[in-house]
Amino acid sequence: MKQHTTNYVNTLIEVAEDCPVSRAQIPIEKKEKTIASIQYEKLIKHPYQYSSDDIIFECYVIKNDISQHEKQKEREKFFSKGQPCLRCSPLAKKYGFGFHHNSEGKVAMIPVESKEYQTLLNDSSITKTKAMRSKRK
Repeated sequence: MKQHTTNYVNTLIEVAEDCPVSRAQIPIEKKEKTIASIQYEKLIKHPYQYSSDDIIFECYVIKNDISQHEKQKEREKFFSKGQPCLRCSPLAKKYGFGFHHNSEGKVAMIPVESKEYQTLLNDSSITKTKAMRSKRK
């Protein structure tokens, strides 16, 4: 079975053009964990520890209540089809966070207003791609 990936290497996913905030904001807590809050918790505590695939799949595991025992089989099944990458993340679309994928494909969340974000944006050795827009033009 062909395995797809959402991983990038040496890439900055910039915040979406239509992101409504100019400073990064922590996702609002709700009764149930949202995709944004799950991604935020993982990445704020563990920058450059997980790949995009790890983050995307962990959201799926939590949202679908998948047991440890089923995880490996479910991961293979999950990535047998293409999945939306972090360009579709609400963190990049409406909460003001970019994603930096390092040379090993590990991800960190970078606030749009930070010096680090500007440094990455101005680094010509890093590939840039924008997060998906929330609205059509």
